Amino acid sequence: MDRQQVAEWVAAYERAWRTPGTETLGSIFTESARYLQEPYAEPVLGLADIAEMWEAERDGPAENFELTGKIVAVDGDTAVVRVEVSYGPPINQEYRDLWIIRFAEDGRCEAFEEWPFAPRHPPTSADGG
Repeated sequence: MDRQQVAEWVAAYERAWRTPGTETLGSIFTESARYLQEPYAEPVLGLADIAEMWEAERDGPAENFELTGKIVAVDGDTAVVRVEVSYGPPINQEYRDLWIIRFAEDGRCEAFEEWPFAPRHPPTSADGG
């Protein structure tokens, strides 16, 4: 993989998120792909389960968000991308993620690991603050 191929894959990921249904996921993930939504989480295994998770996690293809990505590194079949996602309105939520993506020979992802971070908020009474 090179930086251009990784950038194209990230753009295809965003297009898939904005597309109704999950039929396009097979163009970006292998049939046996492993998707980790955060470090230490149980992985989602296989395209069918990734599609089910995908639909459960998004509000739908019309979800209002902006995604920007910067490729940090590409080494052989593995890439690291820093991604910023801003949702809203009405949600007004943002995340800064690191994506670790391992690609199969055909350019589809065979392992995806996400390290999401959200801005800290002042403590609430529920937090003991």
